[in-house]
Order: sequence, then structure tokens, then C-alpha cells
Amino acid sequence: MVERDSFGTRLGVLAAAAGSAIGLGNIWRFPYILGKNGGGAFLIIYLICIVIIGIPIMISEFIIGRSTKKNAIGAFKKLAPKTPWSIIGWMGLLSAIAVLSFYGVVAGWCMNYVVSTATNTFIGKTAQDMTNIFTSFTSSTWSPILWQLLFMFITGYIVVSGIKDGIEKYSKILMPVLLILIIILDIRALTLDRANEGLKFLFEPNFNQLTLNGVFIALGHAFFSLSIGMGTMLTYGSYINDSENLKSTALKVCIADTVIAILAGLAIFPAVFAYGIKPDTGAGLAFMSLPLVFQQMPLGNLFGALFFILLTVAALTSSISILEVIVAYFTEEYNFSRTKITIWGASFVSIIGIICSLSNGVLKKYTIFNMNFMDLMNYLSANILLPLGGLLISIFVGYYMDKKIIITQLYNNGTLSNKSISLFMFLVKIVSPIAIIFVFLKGIKII
Repeated sequence: MVERDSFGTRLGVLAAAAGSAIGLGNIWRFPYILGKNGGGAFLIIYLICIVIIGIPIMISEFIIGRSTKKNAIGAFKKLAPKTPWSIIGWMGLLSAIAVLSFYGVVAGWCMNYVVSTATNTFIGKTAQDMTNIFTSFTSSTWSPILWQLLFMFITGYIVVSGIKDGIEKYSKILMPVLLILIIILDIRALTLDRANEGLKFLFEPNFNQLTLNGVFIALGHAFFSLSIGMGTMLTYGSYINDSENLKSTALKVCIADTVIAILAGLAIFPAVFAYGIKPDTGAGLAFMSLPLVFQQMPLGNLFGALFFILLTVAALTSSISILEVIVAYFTEEYNFSRTKITIWGASFVSIIGIICSLSNGVLKKYTIFNMNFMDLMNYLSANILLPLGGLLISIFVGYYMDKKIIITQLYNNGTLSNKSISLFMFLVKIVSPIAIIFVFLKGIKII
């Protein structure tokens, strides 16, 4: 059997888990959905969603992982042998493959924009020019694929080194880098003229602009942003030492995730308002609107490059956790070497990613359910596999799992106070499942 690795320090646990949660969803997606749904009002609803979904499900995954010291599928086989519960792990594995396939493509776009921004490629370009540049690049054949493969190579290089010497080591480097980058961008954005308008938009609640659809989006993003439902937190939980406080770790990860999302808004919205760009321009905000902002700033190429480096780092801290779900399963269940399965796993995901990339160009006319392949991978993972996985995890912990195991893991064999067990069980058994059901029904357009 392959000897099992684990995290070596408390900081390593927090850096790796927070890195998994903090990804493109915080910096690329969160600002534009916040911009489309009423700013501060949406932020308040989002924070509530983090409490009722994010923290309970993350703790549940940690409990399952640490109590079994197994991968996403092996954990359920150990806790519920000869039952169908292992389907949760299989859904997590499929989610990891689907998410990483298109995630690597978008991360490759970010890496390309680092170079393009740093070399002043966008100087003098109009809004229409930026749209054309983005469309031309993403629909081309070889360039986005090469960037995607480079990103996947870096991801694999970190994962192949193991938990302590790979994921933990690099997470402890990448997370401070991410924080420093975003603070630099915040300082620059807040010194711009009309920055106060961006702050007002971000923090002043305007519930007149918040619709029921916005509430559902907040629920969905709280779920997707924290990397729950796809086995990443369960897998990382299996590497957490028994002395660590799981409740505290989950709370800190959720706080870090939310703080980074807010800091991303502070970096983006003051700049957006300072240069008269609409805050609700969608996903193109990162790749089409913001480069226009940076080219108008003094040293704009520097700050633009820093922004896309920030996106790349955020993507990398998440991608290593997603790939680890795949690697952990095959090394433990089939006794493959970590090096071999990391190469195989990264290669397999990259092949699917190539199809995702080509679906924006030469394969664009081939659609399934009126979606190109990349959109299909996104839809299947975000709207079906992740919500169902999270729902089943909450049901498993709330109604099936031995409560003695839950208490042992939550309170470290009685060394921690157990006063919050009733609240945790109420959230896991009642509140979280109801909220996730709404996410799922909204995702498949039933409501």
C-alpha cells in the first residue's frame, strides 16, 4: 500500500483549504454577479448563504474525510459499506474532472492576458477592439490550448510532489502572494477619482435592485465558490491531523474566501466607476472591460499584469485541490504511484479541456442541449453534480452517519466544547438541504 501523506502544520491546512476555496469564482465571477444584482444587498444575502450552506457542508466534508482518512469514494465505502452511498464520491470525482477541464482553459486565458497586458498589447484599443481580441483569442485553435496545457503542467508539478512537499508547501507561498497582489490592486483602485462611487455600489445595500433570482444566484455562488460538493474538502479533510479544530478551520476558510471576494470587489469596482464602465458587463468584465481601465492608468500595464497574475494564482490554488481528488482516489484504491496517476490524470483532464477550448472555435457548431462542450461541462458540474453532491453529503451526515463519529470529529474526542452540536445538526439536517434543493431546482430551470 502507498503510505498516506498529511498536512504538517495548522498554517498549511488553512492555506491549502483556503486556496481550494479561493479561486476564479471569487475574483472573476463574484464581482460581476454582484454588479448585476444590486451590490451591497447581494453581498448581505451572500454572507447569509455562506453561513447556512458553506460552513455546515464544509465541516461535514471535513468530518467524513478525517474520520476515514480516505479519498472521496473510499470514505463512503468505509463509513457505509455495501450501500449506494459511495455514489456521492463518484459524483465528486466526475465533478472534479468536469470542473478542472474548463477551469484549466479559463486559467490559460488569464496567463495569456498576463503577457498581453504586460507588453502593452491593449494600448489604444477601443471597447469593440477588446471584444474582438477576446473573441479571436478564445476561438483560435492552438494558442489557448498551449496556455491551458502550460497551466495544467504547473498544476501537475505541484500535485506530484505530495501533500507536505507539494500542495502544502506551494499553498503557503501562493496564498500570501495572492493576498499581496490583491492589496496592491486595492490601494491603486482606491486612489482613483470617483472611487467612492464604487465603494458605495459595493457596500450600500439597495434591496430594490435585488430580485428573487439574485437570491438564488447568491445561494449557488456560495456553494460553488467554496469548492464543496466535489470531494476537494473531503479529500483535504482526510489529510488533517486529529488535533486540528475542524469547526475553526472551516470558519477561517469561509472567512478567507469571503474576504478575498470582497477585496476583489474593492480592486475592481472603484476602477470600473472611475473610468465610466458599467459594473454589470458580465464575464467580459475581466477580459474585455478591465484591460480598458488599466490602459488608462499610469503604469497600467504593470497593474493589469498584476491583476491577471492574481487570477492565475487563484486558479492554481484551486486546480491543485481538484486534481488531488482524482490522484487520491487512484493512488489509494488501485495502488498507483502518485507520479504516474498525476501524469495520467492531468493528461486525461487536459484532453477534455482541449475539447472545451475547441468548442469555442472550430467545434462551436457542435452543441448538446444547445450548449457547446465547455458550457456543458460548466452546466453539468455547477448546476447538477455539485448541488446533488452537497445535498447528499448533508443528508448522509445529518441522517445516516453515526452521531458518535460526528461528535468525536467535531470536538476532538471531548477536548473541545460541544455546545454547538444542536445548531450544526439543525443546519445540516434541515436548513442546508432546503437551500441546496433551491440551488438545484434553479440550476435546472424548474424555478
